[in-house]
Amino acid sequence: MTASTYFFTRLAAQTAVLVSVHSVQGSAPREVGAWMAVFSDAQVGSVGGGHLEWQACAHARNLLLAAHQGGDLAPPATMRYALGPSLGQCCGGVVHLRFEVVSAADLPALRQRLAEAAGPVALFGGGHVGVALVQVLGNLPFAVQWVDSRDGIFPAVVPANVQCEHADCVADAVADLPPGSRVLIMSFSHAEDFEVLTACLTRQRQRGDLPYIGLIGSRSKWQSFQHRLMARGVTEAELAHVTCPIGVPGIHGKAPEVIAVAVAAQLLQTLEPEAAAPATP
Repeated sequence: MTASTYFFTRLAAQTAVLVSVHSVQGSAPREVGAWMAVFSDAQVGSVGGGHLEWQACAHARNLLLAAHQGGDLAPPATMRYALGPSLGQCCGGVVHLRFEVVSAADLPALRQRLAEAAGPVALFGGGHVGVALVQVLGNLPFAVQWVDSRDGIFPAVVPANVQCEHADCVADAVADLPPGSRVLIMSFSHAEDFEVLTACLTRQRQRGDLPYIGLIGSRSKWQSFQHRLMARGVTEAELAHVTCPIGVPGIHGKAPEVIAVAVAAQLLQTLEPEAAAPATP
C-alpha cells in the first residue's frame, strides 16, 4: 500500500494532521511539497526526519489532542524551524511547515490537490512491466492513466494515483490525454504499440504537448518501426522525440521490476526540479 493510499484509507475513519513543507530557505532535508500525515497512533510520509520531524509530530499530536477533546479545530498554520544547533541538524537552512487538521470531509479536496500537483503519465499496456511500473509510480509525483484493450487485465487494487481505463482501440485514447502527458507504450502486441506510437506522433505534430514518448523494445524493434513510420511521412526530427529503448542508461537486467525502476527514474528526469518533490495531498 502506498503512502497516499494508506493516508486516504485511514483518513476516511480517523482525523489526522497533514504536515507539509510550505517553503525552504537554504539547505533542507526535503523539498517544498513533501508531506507527512500524523494520526494519534501512526505516521505516514516524511518531511525530513531527525529532530525536525520529531518536533513536527509532537506539535501535530497536540493539535489532534485538542481536536479530540472537543475544542475548536485549529485553522491551518505555518511554523518556522531553523535547522541549526537547537534542532541538532546541521543543514543550516530554514523550513516552514504547514499544519492542517483534516478529516474524512476533506478527502475529495485532498485527492484533487494530489491529482493537480502530479505530472500526467499515460501507460499503454497492462503486462508484467506495466504492473511493476504502476507500483513504483504509486509513490512518485505522477497521475497515471493506465490503458489496455483486454478484459480483466488490471489488478483489483492499484495505487491511489492510478486510474485504469479499458479501451477497445487504445490508440484512440491518445487524443484525449491531458496536455503534458508522458506516454509509455508497452502493450501486448507490436501492432498495437505501432498504432499508439503513430497516434502520439500525430498529436505531437499537431499540438507539441507530449514531453516524453517512450516505447518499450529492442533496438531492432525500433529500427523496424522507424522504417515504417518514415514510409508514412514521419520525419527524422519527429522520430528523435521517441525514446526507445526506455529507461535510464546503465541499468542492466530485464526483470519487470528492474525495468520499472529505470523507467521511473527517466520519467523523473522530465519533471522540473520543484515538481519532482512528492505532491502535497
